[in-house]
Amino acid sequence: MLTVIAEKDNISKNEILINDKSDCNHIQNVFRLKVGDELRVVDGEREYLTKILDISKKEILEEKEDEYSLGVEIDIALGILKNDKMNLAIQKLTEIGINEIIPLQTERVVVKINEKKDKWDTIVRETLKQCRGVKFTKISSVKKLKEIDYEKYDKVIFAYENSDEAKSVVNLINENCKKILYVIGPEGGITESEVEFLKEVGAVEVSLGKRILRAETAAIVLGGVIANSFL
Repeated sequence: MLTVIAEKDNISKNEILINDKSDCNHIQNVFRLKVGDELRVVDGEREYLTKILDISKKEILEEKEDEYSLGVEIDIALGILKNDKMNLAIQKLTEIGINEIIPLQTERVVVKINEKKDKWDTIVRETLKQCRGVKFTKISSVKKLKEIDYEKYDKVIFAYENSDEAKSVVNLINENCKKILYVIGPEGGITESEVEFLKEVGAVEVSLGKRILRAETAAIVLGGVIANSFL
């Protein structure tokens, strides 16, 4: 069933207004839906089964709680990657169900930006329509390692390719963890000084195996492993 996103202000007791031109075009011209057909709508918190009244107006048939989000909040601090790689990471992390992506400005980041890109939020919204998600993956403002509030997390972990003391992530995660942060560096990885800082704030090194993974691959793999522990 086709999924579209509605703004909360456009949801009343019995009807939902869809005024995004792209969504209206998909409904009418791509999926060829017509009056009386059913449509799934999400607003970032709940999902709605609706019946099409006209191209923009939908009647609410059923309102449901979010059944597709993880039972734990998983955040990632990700060293900012070059365009396509960052876009891919955001797309896949949204599919996995990551709660928040923190674009990280580290020593080896090549892409020098101080503000998050509007396109990143667009990628989240478009991905949510495809993966049956309900809750938007948040993308925070660009931060440095020292600007993150580590105390709000039950567990902070990071992947470091030069580690000889890394632990297996499956041995670090348990049902008592309600909010987890994992840190992945950019294309060049994180530096030794950044590793020392992370250890000082209580972060634990984890292993992703013997092979060296690209940053975007590491972000997706580690996020998937953590998420899978709570399915």
